[in-house]
Amino acid sequence: MQTTDNSHQSLSRRGFLVSGLMAAIGWASRPNPSLARVSISPGKKASTENVLVILFLRGGADGLNMVAPYAEDAYYRYRPTLNVSAPNDKTKAAASRLLDLDGFFGLNPLLAPLLPAYRKGMMAVVHACGSQDQTRSHFEAMSAMERGLASGGAGTSSGWLARHLACGGERDQSPLRAVSFSSVMPDSLKGATGAVALPDITGFRLNLPEAIPQGGENEIRQALAGLYDSPKDAAARAGRETLAVLETLNRLKPDQYRPGGGAVYPSSELGTAFRQVAFLIRANIGLEVACLEKGGWDSHIAQNNLLPAHLADIGQAVGAFATDLGSEISRVTVIVITEFGRRLYENSGLGTDHGRGSVMFVLGGGINGGQVYARWPGLEPARLEPPGDLRVTTDYRDILAEIILKRQQNRQLADVFPGYNAGFRGIAQG
Repeated sequence: MQTTDNSHQSLSRRGFLVSGLMAAIGWASRPNPSLARVSISPGKKASTENVLVILFLRGGADGLNMVAPYAEDAYYRYRPTLNVSAPNDKTKAAASRLLDLDGFFGLNPLLAPLLPAYRKGMMAVVHACGSQDQTRSHFEAMSAMERGLASGGAGTSSGWLARHLACGGERDQSPLRAVSFSSVMPDSLKGATGAVALPDITGFRLNLPEAIPQGGENEIRQALAGLYDSPKDAAARAGRETLAVLETLNRLKPDQYRPGGGAVYPSSELGTAFRQVAFLIRANIGLEVACLEKGGWDSHIAQNNLLPAHLADIGQAVGAFATDLGSEISRVTVIVITEFGRRLYENSGLGTDHGRGSVMFVLGGGINGGQVYARWPGLEPARLEPPGDLRVTTDYRDILAEIILKRQQNRQLADVFPGYNAGFRGIAQG
């Protein structure tokens, strides 16, 4: 049975707007890694928008393990079991030794896929960085960072990324402008209008009735398009944008895409997420911010058993992402951040307790990379923050603010980081 003109009219435009076009979008119940093979349509106009990709390591990642100060004796003295061997330690297998960065710091060998970007000057490391939160509480420290504050106490409730996006004003925006690859919206996007949280982009689709007669799907799509044909109506414009993105995703062929440059993503959730971010970037459908996360870094016990798999996943996923994008990495900035680091001293459970300073990685176009940015406080007891933590000498907001200004062209830093006067480190060009 075909849909008649009368039934088209029964789809009241006002009623449809009230329910919202997004109510017609269903979310897939199971991840579908086949999106990795989506075919990007040829002839697309290259986007000029810079894309910000934030990877949050939840649980307090051990910066002294990820990037170790191998030239400082105290590192080995206070971590007799948990240290990573120096690059020139010939008594250890080469595969287990740090990868030299600058004669003082070394990269964990499991992060080796990041080394090419570092050597090309496309990746920088920031050490002894973090927030001013002193609680050493995961909840409080994450809350501080995701809201763009000094500490997790009182302050604005919105997220720093939401405030950044709000600075763009009321302009045409893609419904996939800001995407969190998770089941819950992160606090950094709290308050962002139009941001979506979804574990898998393949779930972003038009949820049509199961029993559609032949030709009915096209008629429904035409009816929806007709409801949003007003050139001046903001809701109609948003509806058209959503339908356009859905049409683009429907047109792309998942079985024809292969990551560029021979990149191979890990089969993990993080690998799938990065692969899908690369897809959205190359599809040019308006992505500006992508939030990813990886938990499990709270290494109180048996740290040497816990961290290797996590580190390998990070290295492989981020490394594949950079390789896949090729020259398009020039309009992308990847920031890897964690809420705090770990204590210098290893504990009796061969793990490390909550600490303070940690590392950030910044990778992409326009980055003054190939170096470690560190106002290094030192690891001798007198230089540690009680009860034995690496001091924070670089506020994480200094790095984020510089990226927002120089890479995202947002000059309204006082709105993004209220009450904070950022000090730049020269990490970004511009």
